[in-house]
Amino acid sequence: MPPPPSLLDPGPERTAQSFDGALGDSELVVARNALTQGRWQATRSLLLRTGDDWDRRGHRVTVLAREPYAAAWARDWLQAESGSADAAVLLALSLVRRVLRGREEPAAARTACAAAAALEPADPTPWLGLLLLERAGPEADRIFAEVLRRHPDHHHAHHLMVARLAERDLERGPDPRHEVYDFARRAADRAPADSPLAVLPVVAHTERHRALAVAGRTPDDPAASPYWSGRRARRVLRTAFHWWLEWERDDHPRHHVDLNFLAHAMSCAGRAGEAAALFRRIGRHATPAPWAYPDQDPCAAFRAARARAFGTAPDTASRYL
Repeated sequence: MPPPPSLLDPGPERTAQSFDGALGDSELVVARNALTQGRWQATRSLLLRTGDDWDRRGHRVTVLAREPYAAAWARDWLQAESGSADAAVLLALSLVRRVLRGREEPAAARTACAAAAALEPADPTPWLGLLLLERAGPEADRIFAEVLRRHPDHHHAHHLMVARLAERDLERGPDPRHEVYDFARRAADRAPADSPLAVLPVVAHTERHRALAVAGRTPDDPAASPYWSGRRARRVLRTAFHWWLEWERDDHPRHHVDLNFLAHAMSCAGRAGEAAALFRRIGRHATPAPWAYPDQDPCAAFRAARARAFGTAPDTASRYL
């Protein structure tokens, strides 16, 4: 089975032209623009200001790591500041990105992640890099535990684990007792009331549908499948939407990821009113996942779903979302 679209790498250039991984983080955009020119000092200042806001640090490092020459500039930075944990983690995640694109050997990325973890033992970001390299299995479980030991509510790591778990036991079909649903429910129940992990059960439902559709165990088209209209789907969508109405964390660095998953699920369930409200909040901050699921052009899928929610024709002429 092909792996899920990476949550680090937005994929082909046509996708990169339409989706900005910074998700509205203006400070990150400034540092990224400087890094493309080899000026790593802006990244140094950005990560220094970010401190131990681990979700924000992970978001910023993974976005910076997508820059084509990020590894080279991180090495320059390390030459200037040999003990810099920030430079080391940028190098590690840059090498992870290269592995995911088939341009680096995994051993080099794992070594760099281990070096970054040694320089800043409290930082979960190097472990996030290792988790990006692992499929579901005992090693992924072990790495995930290391992330949680440093930050129990780590947003990106939970999304990655859901994507991995969703691919297990596909022969069981859309079984409502599958482990990915229990994993997501327990994480949501354990997190504080205002935690974006409240949306994780929706993410689990979406990732499981992706895996089942890729395996041919359920129709790709939501309208041709009861998957999005069943009792479980109705319950998790209702709970997540009510959480959004009461607790939306628009200060969270990855809150647009949650909005996109929730809007996608509402669209698949045919709930145009709720989807329209979410699309208004998303604005231009669309994300490749889940609109690429199971095998779609994410730009076209996003535009089509947004048009259905608003009752308008998709804007196919625009290059940007």
